[in-house]
Amino acid sequence: MKNTDKDNNNKNWYRKYLYVLWGLFLVPLLALVIIFTLISTGRMGFMPTFEDLENPQNNLSSQVFSADGELLGNYFLQNRIYVDFDELSENVVNALLATEDIRFRRHSGIDARGLARVGIKSVLLQQDAGGGSTITQQLAKNLFPRDTTSYRFGISRKVNLGLTKFKEWVTAVKLERNYTKDEIIVMYLNTVDFGSHSFGIKTAARTFFNTTPDSLKVEEAALLIGVLKAPTWFSPVRNPERAHARRNVVLGQMEKYDFISRSELDSIAALPIELDYLVQDHTVGLARHFRERLRTIIRANEPRRENYLFYERFRQDSIEWVNNPLYGWVNKNFKPDGSNYNLYRDGLRIHTTIDSRMQLYAEEALDEHLGEDLQKDFDRIRRTYVRDPFSDDLTPEQVEMNMERTMRRTERYQRLSWAGVSHDSILKVFNSPVEMSVFSWEGDIDTVMTPIDSIRYYKSFLRSGFMAMDPHSGHVRAYVGGPDYNHFKFDHVSLGRNQVGSIFKPFLYTLAMQEGHEPCEMVPNIPQSFVVNDSIWTPRNSGPTDYDGEMVTLKWGLANSVNQISAWLMQRFNPPAVIEVARKMGVHSPIEPVQSVFMGTSDITLYEMVSAFSTYANQGVYNFPMMVTRIEDRHGNVLAEFQPRVEEAISEQASYLMINLLQSVVDEGTGRRLRFRYGFSGDMAGKTGTTQRFSDGWFIGIVPQLVAGAWTGGEDRGIRFNNISMGQGANMALPVFALFMEKVYADESLGITEEDEFEIPPGFSIDLDCDRVFRSQPVRRYDESDYRF
Repeated sequence: MKNTDKDNNNKNWYRKYLYVLWGLFLVPLLALVIIFTLISTGRMGFMPTFEDLENPQNNLSSQVFSADGELLGNYFLQNRIYVDFDELSENVVNALLATEDIRFRRHSGIDARGLARVGIKSVLLQQDAGGGSTITQQLAKNLFPRDTTSYRFGISRKVNLGLTKFKEWVTAVKLERNYTKDEIIVMYLNTVDFGSHSFGIKTAARTFFNTTPDSLKVEEAALLIGVLKAPTWFSPVRNPERAHARRNVVLGQMEKYDFISRSELDSIAALPIELDYLVQDHTVGLARHFRERLRTIIRANEPRRENYLFYERFRQDSIEWVNNPLYGWVNKNFKPDGSNYNLYRDGLRIHTTIDSRMQLYAEEALDEHLGEDLQKDFDRIRRTYVRDPFSDDLTPEQVEMNMERTMRRTERYQRLSWAGVSHDSILKVFNSPVEMSVFSWEGDIDTVMTPIDSIRYYKSFLRSGFMAMDPHSGHVRAYVGGPDYNHFKFDHVSLGRNQVGSIFKPFLYTLAMQEGHEPCEMVPNIPQSFVVNDSIWTPRNSGPTDYDGEMVTLKWGLANSVNQISAWLMQRFNPPAVIEVARKMGVHSPIEPVQSVFMGTSDITLYEMVSAFSTYANQGVYNFPMMVTRIEDRHGNVLAEFQPRVEEAISEQASYLMINLLQSVVDEGTGRRLRFRYGFSGDMAGKTGTTQRFSDGWFIGIVPQLVAGAWTGGEDRGIRFNNISMGQGANMALPVFALFMEKVYADESLGITEEDEFEIPPGFSIDLDCDRVFRSQPVRRYDESDYRF
């Protein structure tokens, strides 16, 4: 009996033991099943769906390309550019697998052996075993970060992290089911942060080595993969010794798994780190002012009157919104999901009309003229000024007002003002010395200076803008808004309006050619007077006086920019008619309809003047300047294509007559230094412009396949040369065009040569040999009775 009871007790104990054993096994298993089910269905926080996996949300840089295929720059929140697997060097893939996940090709997203190793070493042996995450798990974490998970239960941080880890496992398995191994590798390399604002392998390769992912050497690939462990700690820029040691660890792993030999390891590990480092942001690279202008155009909002101080600006932007498909493109176009495109996140590929070679030549020409020539001349003169760099004809009160106005526009002043700091206290800040780095043509200078002195210091530098375009297509080929973008961000091509001086005169001459006048027509070179506000105004010549009071040709008058000849024409036409010609040729800035309009007293942008002069080289047809040819999505699918916008502005004959007139400027007039100093021999036309008191110097040049122009001056009109020799357009602006054309002609790949000729219109029969006409006329002088009022 006792044995039976004992046997029953043993059986009951055994049964309980089995229950407990199975409970210990099944309960955790069931709990895991429940947890994984809740996680996979999104009941315990965000879980990516199949659609999310197909279209992971990343901040992708939008890329800006030149017409010849060069990358000009990016727009980004995170500087990330996608590449495909075939664009990767095998060195990168091998270094990644050897360092992060050697069994990557054999597991299905979760490496059981790796987890066991981590568990044994970390828990039992209390050793640092490294991470147990596979590449796929790390990709899951990068695509769908942990901070997107929000649990509604009162659980500890450790439990929360554990549940998040489970989520990564589930996501990793889903990724493995939906993507190939190669696709997972490239997705991982496209998402990781390499430091130095470099997200993704393509940006990192360019940032650290100025190369592409398919060209990375073994030591370069090892360095980049090593950086991933801690981008700042192992930064080759900030911590080169640590980076070198970490690189060699990666190389050791590559040797361990037979990606490189022992001899290769020994030789490569001994190599120093050699970088070609340049952070990829909007302040570096070519066409920086152009890229900034393009950014504002593409992201423009629909104009609202309440957002504008001046109606004229609102009117112009409203016209652009309606007529220019590029203006506000991201706000006028929609993605398949109905949302607007985002320039900083959607990885757009923007193909511009800029030619990277011409852009480089333009930037070099502007820097060469300003930095090596003109600025040095201005420095010698301005140091003689009492209130350097302001001209001596400015009063102390005018200088003080100018400095005050500039100070109030600075970011420093506005930040303090918004913080509620009083004006007097702000003045103390501006008069207190601080450490700063300032611009010089020999390189940035670290110094100590008061902010107010730094304002005066920067005002001493002359500024310039340059633009070139193809007159036949309207494509903008080069665009330089100023010298050094980091220090001079203001755009003197599209945003800077300046007095145009004599380069406005061709509009008057164009009207004359339209109305039947001819270049060789003889006119009196005598003063012409106008009644203006009940007083008499008589414009005087500022050019040659050899033929004062004699008969001269219209061609000679424009070539030498003689005001009396322009005034003679102005007597025959009214100001609105002249302005109408300018409007048809693309000038939209405000112009006062006054008799002095031909003197160029209006403020107009370089952008408008270059595009207007392109009409002459395009047989009288005006081409709106074109900046972009097409926009693609990240996969290369075309989202938009842009076509030239053209309008017939003047007759073909009038345009050719103007070309002939403007050729005389280069051959024998104010632009003749293009011949005798720079040695150009081919067909070339142009016009110089010099404004009152030498504040602005202009030159627009025309060759058969290109029109380009430059403006040069100070930040303010009171900062200028004090004599016509230095302050004229032929000295201030023309050399930029000349240096640019020297480089263009020397580059045979551009296909622009001095053998190119201006096209003569069919049936053209007007005699343009003005020397013969001039010699055949009797010479006589005019007296006061011949003056016209």
